[in-house]
Order: sequence, then C-alpha cells, then structure tokens
Amino acid sequence: MAKKPGQIHIGIGGWTFAPWRGVFYPDKLTQAKELSYAASKLTSIEINGTYYGSQKPESFRKWASEVPDGFIFSVKGPRFATNRRVLAEAGDSIQRFYETGVTEMGDRLGPVLWQFAPTKKYDEADFGKFLELLPRVFNGVALRHVVEVRHDSFCTPSFIDLLRQFNVAVVYADHAKYPAIADITADFVYVRLQTGEDTVKTAYPPKALDAWAGRFKLWASGGDVEDLAHSHPKPAKKQPRDVFAYVIHEGKIRAPAGAMELIARVS
Repeated sequence: MAKKPGQIHIGIGGWTFAPWRGVFYPDKLTQAKELSYAASKLTSIEINGTYYGSQKPESFRKWASEVPDGFIFSVKGPRFATNRRVLAEAGDSIQRFYETGVTEMGDRLGPVLWQFAPTKKYDEADFGKFLELLPRVFNGVALRHVVEVRHDSFCTPSFIDLLRQFNVAVVYADHAKYPAIADITADFVYVRLQTGEDTVKTAYPPKALDAWAGRFKLWASGGDVEDLAHSHPKPAKKQPRDVFAYVIHEGKIRAPAGAMELIARVS
C-alpha cells in the first residue's frame, strides 16, 4: 500500500502590508480581520516580526485562534541568535525566544526558520554547535527547524551531512543572488520563492507556477527534484514529506495571487 503524501502548505510572508488593501484584501476589510481573511485564502504564513523583536504569549495565542484547522504558521527565529560571530554562543537567545510563548500556537506552529546573513560563511564545527542548541521539544510541543544560509561556502556535502544528522531542513531559495540548495535534509521541505515580479499578475508566469507545483507534489510524495541544484551526491531516503512554500518577492504586491495559484495547482 502506497504511503500517503505529505501535506503541502503554501503562503506568503506576513499579513500586514498596506499595498495589499484593495488588491488582496477587500477595500472595506478592517485591519483586525486581515489575518483571518488571509488564512481563508492561503494554507500558511511565514511570520517575520519575530526576527526583529520579541512577541508576547497572548499574541501567539491570538494569531493561532484566528486561523482554521490545518493552517500552519512558520516563525522566523530572532536575529540575535543567528547574527553573531560564534554561533555556539547562541543558546541564551534561542532559549529566550521559546520563552516568549511561540509554542502557545500549539498545532498551528510549523517550522522555525533560522536565517543567516549573506556574509556568514560555513564553519562545520561552529554550525554543528548551533544545531545542537536547537530544542526538539519545548513545553511538550515537538519542534521543526529550518536554516536559510546565504553564502556559497555552504554548498558542500559536509553541510548536507550535518543537517541530515540533526533532521534540520535547508531553505531552497529561488533567488537571484543567494545559493540554491535543493538537497533534502529533514522530514520536510521548505521553499522561499523570491524572484516573482509585480508586473506579473500572479507573481510568477503560469509555466513557472506549473513547474513549482509539480516539484511540491514530487517532494510531498517522497521523491527528489533533480532539476534543481544539489550539493551532495547522495539523495535522501524516499519518504513522504510535508512541504512549506512561500511566495516572497521584493515588491510583494502579487505574492498572495501567486500563492493562491499554487494552492489551486496542488489541490
């Protein structure tokens, strides 16, 4: 009997963006209802505010209460943990982040994204120490972690081996400058689509959306996407995987339309 494919969650970065009013959000929709409206059209949102500063437990609870069953947030970890010379010293920042109440989201909490500066180079020993600091469970909630690295020095088999050892995913960034690493390193896949254009009504043209939707379904069913750049010669074990994908480009105006088009293609 074939195993059931993983879930595919598709969305955007954040939900508060004035230019979306009258484009994505109806004209007369109050700002207080924007999250619930976005969650009715999308299946995930990447929360970026947590990267810049702490939130309160009641905020996480409120956000979780405004989305339907099955909707998943990914949450960006704080820059105080990742923007440092010695990553092995990030333990206190990571602990403080979880103590702000992120696990109050319960089953609405998806992966935590740890984003690194483009100047941060790969240091196997130090990066390994950082991965050791990431909790697997907090307040009884199982946690998933994904890293976004943006320096070419990470395009090496040892980095992939390290992530696989800790079951930590690596962002596949569809980006003009950042490295593209499509190796599967965890029990889920995380994609950030960052080359969309606001001159295109759906951010990406139909053929590109078709291609991405096909990749999402292949990953979810347990396969590997061979037309994207890999850094390790050995493929990951075949197994169904959840997929998290976000349309996040510079102008952002067409991101919701692109995400909705992708949702329609994988449904």
